[in-house]
Amino acid sequence: MSGRTNSENPADIAETEQAEHADLTEEAGSDGEADLVDEAALDGEADPVDEAAPDDAPDDDPDDEADDDPDEVPDARRARWTAAAAGALLTLAGLAAATLRATGSAPALVPAAYALGALVCALAALLGSRGRTRRALWLLVGGVTVMAFGDQFD
Repeated sequence: MSGRTNSENPADIAETEQAEHADLTEEAGSDGEADLVDEAALDGEADPVDEAAPDDAPDDDPDDEADDDPDEVPDARRARWTAAAAGALLTLAGLAAATLRATGSAPALVPAAYALGALVCALAALLGSRGRTRRALWLLVGGVTVMAFGDQFD
């Protein structure tokens, strides 16, 4: 129910459909010849006029991989590779920075922040390789932000 004043409840819709079918039966009976299309509609089968070709209707199924534009496939592959590579690079940079800071005179919070940021970037690389590139981008931003804030404690 949409809340509009012209919306009908299911009982009214069923009565309207029955009335339409009754009108079709009366018309077929008045000429003395049976109309096969109307009888098929009364038996619950779809009307041939109502059946549109499957290619005419817009396809809203997101799981249908066969209808993808061929130009979009390399773009998606490039996005996955970019997210995975950026995540791996930032992970290695974070681990290297954490190792260097741990051997120096920095407080323990600084290498821990670099390691945590590297862990978040590793998770982003994993998600990016699986096609979750938008989430991977935000995790990369978050991982670098954690590293940057951790460096401020020095």
